[in-house]
Amino acid sequence: MSVLLEVRNLKKYFKTKKGPLHAVDDINFKINKGETLGLVGESGCGKSTTGRVVLRLIEATDGQVLYNGENILQYKKQQTRKFREDAQIVFQDPFASLNPRMTVSEIIADPLIINKKLKGKQAIYKRVRELMDTVGLAERLENAYPHELDGGRRQRIGIARALALNPSFIVQDEPVSALDVSIQAQILNLMEELQKEFKLTYLFISHDLGVIKHMSNNIAVMYLGKIVEMSDYKSLFNDPRHPYTKALLSAIPIPDVDLKRERIILEGDVPSPINPPPGCRFYGRCFARMDHCRDTDPELKEVEPGRFVSCHLEK
Repeated sequence: MSVLLEVRNLKKYFKTKKGPLHAVDDINFKINKGETLGLVGESGCGKSTTGRVVLRLIEATDGQVLYNGENILQYKKQQTRKFREDAQIVFQDPFASLNPRMTVSEIIADPLIINKKLKGKQAIYKRVRELMDTVGLAERLENAYPHELDGGRRQRIGIARALALNPSFIVQDEPVSALDVSIQAQILNLMEELQKEFKLTYLFISHDLGVIKHMSNNIAVMYLGKIVEMSDYKSLFNDPRHPYTKALLSAIPIPDVDLKRERIILEGDVPSPINPPPGCRFYGRCFARMDHCRDTDPELKEVEPGRFVSCHLEK
């Protein structure tokens, strides 16, 4: 299967008074066409920053983002404009990402008008109605404003807007974390259906491992700006290798009250991303740490075909 997106040694540092904040620090991954890579980790680990850098909503500090084999970080203005037609994003907060002064139809039509894809109000209106129908928005809502709708419908507007230019790649930035559980299932099922229908490729960002497992072909676990483990979803859930991944999986609620599982409680604090320590960034919280973990940063290496782990425990 051909690779649509490849990230090589991607870095994003933010300048602060105390020094550079290492939001994304030398990460690598690939996403095949028509597949989903789930990017998971706790708040502040750099997941959302990664998604924005991949789309050049934030400029990278260093590294490469290859889209169909071309480094988009070297694109000129016109090339970037063309890329952004093919690569879209669905944001976490379905209210903050919508213009409160625009109606549903105006929001969805906006990318069509800006990019001059259709001529005439009738053609634009027809396309808007098609998109509303695709994401399950009733025709009667076309003149409604975002504040008049619930979170699920607002997120459907965001999805319709993302689909307006017929993209191939969509960054899903925690698209259901702000929604009720029942609505989450509807939106996730919609995203799966759209992916199959339009052969979309997703970078799906979430802190919820249950959602990540449901949506992803492959999963990358991120901790403090670095990817610590990456593999297909079955291998990662059945046999986690990195101590941080094991701790995350142990925290997933089990619906069967009679089934007991050892819970791994992480102690200590997350180190500062400003001038992080020289060794393993998980050292202070790791239950399996060794002396040389303090000073030597482990590389993300392939321990089995398709399985990558960044840990000194893996020989």
